[in-house]
Amino acid sequence: MTLMNRPSIKKAFLILLLASLAACSTMDLVTPIDTPDKTANWSAADFYDEAKKSLDDENYINAIELYEGLESRYPFGQYAQQAQIDLAFAYYKNDEPESAIATANRFIRIHPRHKNVDYLYYLKGLINFNRGIGFLERYLPTDKSQRDPGAAIESLDDFATLIRRFPNSQYVADSKQRIIALKSNLALHELNVANYYMKRKAYVASINRAKNIIEQYQNTTAVPRALLLMVDAYQHINMNDLAADAQRVYDLNYPNGTPPLENPKYAHEKTTSEKIWEFLELDK
Repeated sequence: MTLMNRPSIKKAFLILLLASLAACSTMDLVTPIDTPDKTANWSAADFYDEAKKSLDDENYINAIELYEGLESRYPFGQYAQQAQIDLAFAYYKNDEPESAIATANRFIRIHPRHKNVDYLYYLKGLINFNRGIGFLERYLPTDKSQRDPGAAIESLDDFATLIRRFPNSQYVADSKQRIIALKSNLALHELNVANYYMKRKAYVASINRAKNIIEQYQNTTAVPRALLLMVDAYQHINMNDLAADAQRVYDLNYPNGTPPLENPKYAHEKTTSEKIWEFLELDK
């Protein structure tokens, strides 16, 4: 290196040094100033009271943070246990079903004899009952039986477990009503599948689905429709004796014809949106 190059080297070094100092200065400006943690001296009761206020105010994100903070700071005791129950509910209301169910399962596993464990089974049933309800499901008259039945099956199992393990629970009555609705939708889902096979001339597959409805979902409005579907399918494959048997069962049990799909107790005149939905066949 010659002496002629030294001034250039010094100049370049000086520029790099100034750039580094400027970067450090800039970092100091954007680095947040530490603020005192208002929860630093909180007791478990303080955490719980503030979290409950947020929950009651439907500020679920803040409630979740506070319940998680309580669990982290005070993992034992009555407040921690109740915080886990409330946390599962807060996750559910904040549209975090996986976290809600995981929290409920953890509580059930750790506290199987807790006085409120029945509520956790009920909550799991509710979460799965309402899972996947988005804009279309909330505001448009879509057919729930057309959708993936996985969550409905899980919900059915949750409510059935609650009824079996806690027959005197305050949540049993509502659970039984939800089971009726779930079985009805699951039966209609099977009927949709059976009709799908029928349209594609897969008659044996259609018959098997119809049989499943009759065996698994008795007393639902899908059963008479399944019987008529079996009559039609058996006739298509020239099994007329079996078709006649299915017809006799139908005639014996439904002398007044096929009942409406809707429970008369909850029947209502179709709204304009429902009529449009049916006309456009948006569920087909």
